[in-house]
Amino acid sequence: MTNNPPIKLNQLLGLLPVEAYKRLTPHLKKVVYKTGTVLYEPNEVMEFAYFPNTAMISVVSIMEDGSTTEIGLIGNEGMVGLPIILGGKQTTSQVIVQVPGEAWKLSAHILLQEFEQSPQLQRIFLLYTQARLTQISQSAACNRQHKIEERLARWLMSVHDCVQVDEIPLTQEFVANMLGVRRSGVTIAANSLQQSGMIAYRRGRITLLDYDALKKTSCECYQLVQDEYIRLLGFRRG
Repeated sequence: MTNNPPIKLNQLLGLLPVEAYKRLTPHLKKVVYKTGTVLYEPNEVMEFAYFPNTAMISVVSIMEDGSTTEIGLIGNEGMVGLPIILGGKQTTSQVIVQVPGEAWKLSAHILLQEFEQSPQLQRIFLLYTQARLTQISQSAACNRQHKIEERLARWLMSVHDCVQVDEIPLTQEFVANMLGVRRSGVTIAANSLQQSGMIAYRRGRITLLDYDALKKTSCECYQLVQDEYIRLLGFRRG
């Protein structure tokens, strides 16, 4: 498959210095993933990093009883593979494709080599790491402090930022697993959003109808994370 250099699809790659970008381009492989593709299992050594273009990738914590909670959501604003540059090489979480689409795949060796020789690239990736830490820590606080309806509105907007489409293939069971709540709670919250005209739900697909109303319904966590991405990297998620 011919690898055409990514231009604007992945925002993190778009920030790289020209020379570093040119060195990486020959090693970037375009891949297309289906929903449910597992990129990494817990404690698996990361041999590749992924830069989503249109795919949405989740970092998921799995408990001993099999219950799951999403602890990271990655779209075209970022990358999968921070343990590569941080030195840990693996994560205790599962990394899975939640919405199908394209991504760029890069060897861990090449990424680490460039990270070590380019101070500008290193700075960009460390700023992205801080942005991701903000997202994760704010999600933890959100899960403890805010109502399911607020959290659902926040999460749907975040998903929309990742995939940039209004109709998203999501089942209520899947959303419940990602939010770490009972399906009945998601059903009540989704029905409320639907009755208010913010979303439409049918046959495993959620369509966002009123983005402004969703934002008003959401807790403050959504905007806080967006503001931090803008402050650190100069762009918003999505």
